[in-house]
Parts: sequence; structure tokens; C-alpha cells
Amino acid sequence: MQNIELYIEGQRLDLFNDESVSLTQTIKNARDVAKVFTSFTQTFNVPASKTNNKIFKHFYNFDIVNGFDARTKKSGTIELNSFPFKDGKIKLEGVSLKENQAHSYKITFFGKAVNLKDLVGDDKLNQLSSLSVFDLDYKSSTVKSKLQADPATNDIIAPLITHTERLYYKSSTNTGTDGNLWYHTGSGQVHEHGVLWSELKYAIRVSKIVAAIGIRYGISFSDDFFNTSNASFHNLFLWLHRKKGNVENAGGLAFSNIVNGWANVSKVKSSIINTTTLKIDNSNSVLSVGLGINRTETHPFDIVIKRNGQTVVSATGVTAQNSSYAIPEALITTGAEFTVSLSYAQTLNFTNIRWSVAYTDDGLGGTDTFDTGVYQATSDFEFVITQQVPEIKVIDFLTGLFKMFNLVAYVEPADFGLSSGDVIVVKTLDSFYSSYSSYDISSFIDVSKSQVNLALPYREIVFKYEDTNTLLSAKHEQLFNYQWAAEDYRQVDEDGNNLDGGSYNVKLPFSHLKYERLYDSIASANTNIQVGYNVDDNQEPYIGKPVLFYPIRLTSSTTPASTSISFRDDLSSHSELINYIIPSNSIVLDPSVSSDNINFKNELNEFTGNTDFTNTLFQKYYSSYITNIFNSKNRLTKVTAYLPLKILLNFTLADRFDINGQRYKINSIKTNLKTGKSEIELLNEL
Repeated sequence: MQNIELYIEGQRLDLFNDESVSLTQTIKNARDVAKVFTSFTQTFNVPASKTNNKIFKHFYNFDIVNGFDARTKKSGTIELNSFPFKDGKIKLEGVSLKENQAHSYKITFFGKAVNLKDLVGDDKLNQLSSLSVFDLDYKSSTVKSKLQADPATNDIIAPLITHTERLYYKSSTNTGTDGNLWYHTGSGQVHEHGVLWSELKYAIRVSKIVAAIGIRYGISFSDDFFNTSNASFHNLFLWLHRKKGNVENAGGLAFSNIVNGWANVSKVKSSIINTTTLKIDNSNSVLSVGLGINRTETHPFDIVIKRNGQTVVSATGVTAQNSSYAIPEALITTGAEFTVSLSYAQTLNFTNIRWSVAYTDDGLGGTDTFDTGVYQATSDFEFVITQQVPEIKVIDFLTGLFKMFNLVAYVEPADFGLSSGDVIVVKTLDSFYSSYSSYDISSFIDVSKSQVNLALPYREIVFKYEDTNTLLSAKHEQLFNYQWAAEDYRQVDEDGNNLDGGSYNVKLPFSHLKYERLYDSIASANTNIQVGYNVDDNQEPYIGKPVLFYPIRLTSSTTPASTSISFRDDLSSHSELINYIIPSNSIVLDPSVSSDNINFKNELNEFTGNTDFTNTLFQKYYSSYITNIFNSKNRLTKVTAYLPLKILLNFTLADRFDINGQRYKINSIKTNLKTGKSEIELLNEL
């Protein structure tokens, strides 16, 4: 018999002599292959003794001032024969009374990996305040710089993923101001096509988010998987797409723009000065002064018209496509100067903004008109990462990464603690199982009973992304009748029949884009440009789930070399880019260098058009474990063993148990800490 000692915040609790304290542990269970965090809980009762009443401050008496606060978990420790066994958290659940007297306290002991979920709670990524060190301006020049930046040395980039306009490539064609990436050296509106800077959004390296999680919650992750030399993880980026369409400042209508772009010309009664200001040169016979605004979108804006610096006309929350504003007649005087300011939450695009000054002289009427033509009120502002990061809970983001790469987590040392200085060890499942010790438990087995069962509870396991609803991903499913990049793993028996059992889903809480290598229909050849298009199948802006991708920088000297593109610095100018970042689901474009990719299924690569990128998420991180589960020789063996303290205190879930010359992995183990009796589920090692 083992002597069990239970401590809460350093104070030893009294235990019932006959209380059974059992603990169930598992790192990866054949019945729950998506399990990612090692966890255990155990609920049991302790007596309402004098010692325990003092520790729990007579919790049953709610009149006690400053009593025990059961709303939060307290640090706890289990010792066996005075040897440290497990650290964790203890929560008081309640008190049982007999004949109106306290009899026992019901408490639950939580392993610290469970506490990881408690630690982050329902917090979302936007609460990771340390990401503020990456804040930057959102304007044409900065976006242009980040589109050309080297992802190897920059944690913030701007990939060729558009939120509204579809990009294409058609050489020798002057198509006007649209998404044709072919660069033309000419000037004038007909030549000003390409990717508009405000169509692009920034992306951040995923490892920086993981680091920010560690900073906020005071935890450390090991560098077994989360390290800079692991390109599959280190090269992964998250697109900073919080809302559909244009980037918007979370503060609301925060951006101001004094309308400019009028030509500096003089007419009969009025003139434009400084491209921004309407001046009344002669108010004699002026009948009216008005401003007309025309556009095709309905993004809200506020408008203020000032006369000599004083507001004379204003309106808020304007969503109309066509609106007009009249200057009060009494304010139309010679020398008066009028300016227009707009406030808005996102870039505004106008087809025209017109000043009209109507007048009559000697019975002959006329109107001075001044037009901006196509005009954009840009939203140059600080791009605050926490305001633009996708909306997802921290725990869901971490769980998604763990499912993506089939990672397991446990606390080092093997006490599962999360105290100061403890490290959460993060490894792939294969790596976790690759280093182990073995224990021969043959002599401790209760040979009077055991079971050998089927290990496989499913006929198939489906690995997929939660969101494949963007245009090209949705079209893939419509054309091929299966979800883009999803792996439906199943086997049949020797007669070709489907196996029995249900279907199990391993689903990532992310969106998975299908990218597009642009084809030049004029030259009848592929370009070396690959783009993303984040819209729904109606080609409307789409929010969706967070998007993860690999950035690949193309230059004139890379292989393949870049095809130059046109970048629209604003609505009236464009420039040629030779260096830029394309999004990809494969880590590189050459499978002979690396065939790693973030599809579960081996799909035709969007850039190369072949299936040589064989290191899918399933193949690299899941196939070894899953194929063993589906192996017809695999069995789930259940045995009862009375394990000695030297094993209980030292084994890990990566270790193997040997029984009569046969070696097994531990699927799960439930141990009565008092007696050492363990109910063990084992998978025979194939």
C-alpha cells in the first residue's frame, strides 16, 4: 500500500483511510486521435476534520468573513510515500453534511496541462498586447515595402492575397484601372492597372504569436518543434484579416481627408486654389454654391464643409451613393474660401466630387464646375496588430496548430506543473514516441483476467480545414466532389469491403485557400505570379476563418524568376515591381528542395501543377500513427497490474511496457495511487 499525501498551497490535507485516489493519464488515445494536450482530473472526498476545516475555513458557513474562495483553483501536489508525484491545481467543489454537520469536502485535482486551458480562458488573439511591437503604418509606401520584403528576415509582410478585386495577367492590353498585373510604362488612366495597394493586407509570422502567448500567460514552450530551424513551422504566416473587404481602423470613423485633386483653374465667378479650396472671386450675381458627391459603394463617411476655417455644413454616417450639399446663401461672399473634409473608417472611392457655382449676369446664366474625377480618400493610419488579427480564441489557435502538426504537449519535468520555470514540451507525436525507456511489468500483471480488443473504433478518419468556402476552394469541391486538401483516410478488408465503425474528423479551425498561378492569355503561357483571392463563390468579400500560408519571395534572380507586376500606388499612378511575395501552400516551389506543404491530401500543386509535394500534413505527421491503428494486426490489450513505486514515479507516457517478451505503447493508464493497481490499455508495437 502506498501512503498518499495531498497538499493544497503547501498545507497537507487529511484523507479518509479508505479513500480511493485514482489518476488516468494518456498522451494520445486511439479513440481520440485529435487529442493534443495531456490532461488528467480526479475528484474525491476528504474528511471535514479539524485540519481540513481550518484549511477550507469552514466553507459550509457562509457568514465567515474572508472565507475560503472556491471560485478559483489553488496550487496542489500529490506525493506517494513522501516522493513528489504530480503537481497541479485543486478546486473545492462543495461540502457534504450529515445531520447538519460538515462531513466531507469534495475536491477535484487538475493536471497542469488542463490548467493551460484555464490559464488562457476565453481570451482571443487580440488580447496579446506584446504584438504591439509589430504595429506599422498602413499606407501605400509601407504596403509596397512589405510586399517586396524578404520573409526570411521580416516578421511582417504583405502577400499577394486580395480581399475584393481579382488579379489576372493579360499582356499588351490596356484595360484601365483594374487588377491586370501586366505592367505598362505609359501614363494616363488607361495604363494605370495592377494591384491596388489597399487590396493587400499584412501577415505576421506565426511563431511571433506563439511567443506572445507565452509572454502574456507567463509560460514557456520548448524549442523541440517551435524553433527557427524547423521551416515547416517557422516559415508559416497568419494573414491579418479581421473583417471582410478593406482594412478598417477599429476606432471607427477615425481618418480625415481634406479633399484635393481639383485642378487649379479660374473660371467666371470662382477658382480652385491649392487643389483643395474653392474660392469665390466675385459673388455678384452668384445664385448658389453646392457640392455633389458620386460613388458606387456605400461605406459610411462624415463630411464637413468649412468656410474660412469655420464649419458651415456637416453630415454624419452618409451611406448614399449620390449626395449633395448646399452652402447657405448668406455665406457666399467675395473672397470666401471653402474646403471639404471627410472622416471615414476605410478607404473611400468616388467616381467624382464636383463643386458647382451657379450665377447670372445681365440675364445670361452659367455655372462654374470643378471636378476631381475618380478620387480615392485613403486611410493612411497605424495598423495595430491586435486590432487586425483574426478573431479566434487563444486556446483554439493553439489547438489548431497542435492538430495541424499532430503535436503533443506535456510539462517538463514529468510532474505536469506549470509553475515558474516550468516548460511546456511540444513535440510531434512521432518525436515523442521516438525516445523512451522500457519497463518489464510481466511479474506485476494480474493474470486472472485481461482483454484483447479491436484497436480501431472507426472505419475512416477525415483530416480537413474547417473553412474551404473561398471561391477557388469552393469551386474545387464542386468540380471534384471532395473538400479541397482534405484527406479521407480509410482502408478495406481483403475482400474490398469497407471496415466497420464510424467516421472521425480532425478539423483545423482555419481557412484554407486554393491559390492561382496566373496565365497570360495573350502569350498563351503561365506567368510566375501566384495570387490568393479571399472572396466567396459569389465573388463578394469574405471574412472566413484565419488563413495560414507560406510566403515565397520572387525576384529576377530566384528560380523561378519573377514576372514583373504593376503596383498601383494610388488611383492615379502605378509602378513596376520585380520583387514581391506570393502566397503558397507548399513551403517552396521546387519539390526537390522540399515537398512539405499544409494540405492534408496530396493535391496538384497550384504553381507546378504536379503532385510531387508529397510531404502533406497527413503523410509527415499522422501517417505512422494512423496506419498502425488501422493495421489488421493491431490490438488494444487491457491488463491489470500492481505497479511498484519505482515504476509509478518514473515512467512517462512515451515509454514502453514489456509483457512476456511483447512490447507495447501506453494508450492510457488509470492508477489507484493507494494500492498501485493500474488498469492499462496497451497498443502492441508493430
